[in-house]
Amino acid sequence: MGALPKKKRTRARRGNRQSSYVMKTPSVSRCHQCQNPVRPHHMCSSCGYYNGREVITKTETPTGSENN
Repeated sequence: MGALPKKKRTRARRGNRQSSYVMKTPSVSRCHQCQNPVRPHHMCSSCGYYNGREVITKTETPTGSENN
């Protein structure tokens, strides 16, 4: 037979333990280059800048030239 608890966990202790499992909203800051929302310590997906320098060269695509 396996290990069994000696005492019952109260609702308060159970709730306090489970309260740390809640999903938190991701923190979002603004890109210094284009002012779009970006996650901290991540490259900006719209302009390609990270920490004040260009990491990926983004090319502008015309809006009417998508392949259908």
